Amino acid sequence: MNRRSAGGLLFALGTSAAAGIGSLGSRRAPQVYPRLDKPDWAPPAWLFGPAWTFLYAAIGVAGWRLWTRNSGRTVLALHVTQLVLNAAWPFTFFAARHRTSALAVIAALDITIAAEIAVAARHDRPAAVLLAPYLAWTLYATALTAAVNPTMSDDGHELPTPPPDLVGVVHPQRPSC
Repeated sequence: MNRRSAGGLLFALGTSAAAGIGSLGSRRAPQVYPRLDKPDWAPPAWLFGPAWTFLYAAIGVAGWRLWTRNSGRTVLALHVTQLVLNAAWPFTFFAARHRTSALAVIAALDITIAAEIAVAARHDRPAAVLLAPYLAWTLYATALTAAVNPTMSDDGHELPTPPPDLVGVVHPQRPSC
């Protein structure tokens, strides 16, 4: 097997592994996501599957291009690091349910992807372009992570749900006696 084929296989497997590990961390997402107090600009749940399918394909192709063009250890280390952070975020948000840690992980992911794009652009501009939608999506996800009012505390425990009469209801003035 030549370097090009081996690299393609390596990055396909690495990207698939990150996706698979991340999906394990997202197992609770169908229960957690609908319960979050999300801003109006939050995407519908059905959008995540198609978006991540496209993004993981682009990430894998970008990694393969960087590998086959001998782009150097720095950009490859950044690529592997962002895959690890990508796989870690669902565990911190959906499984551990720790919002502060999830924000730290996704901020590190944003910085790592931006650095990878900057370094990749010097070696292989198409690889950098392939990673740009990924950075855009993670920046959006960072803003969403910061904006949601989760039903979890930073110690991972469920926050109590306020009584129904206190949720968005303005009580009329009671007559004075």
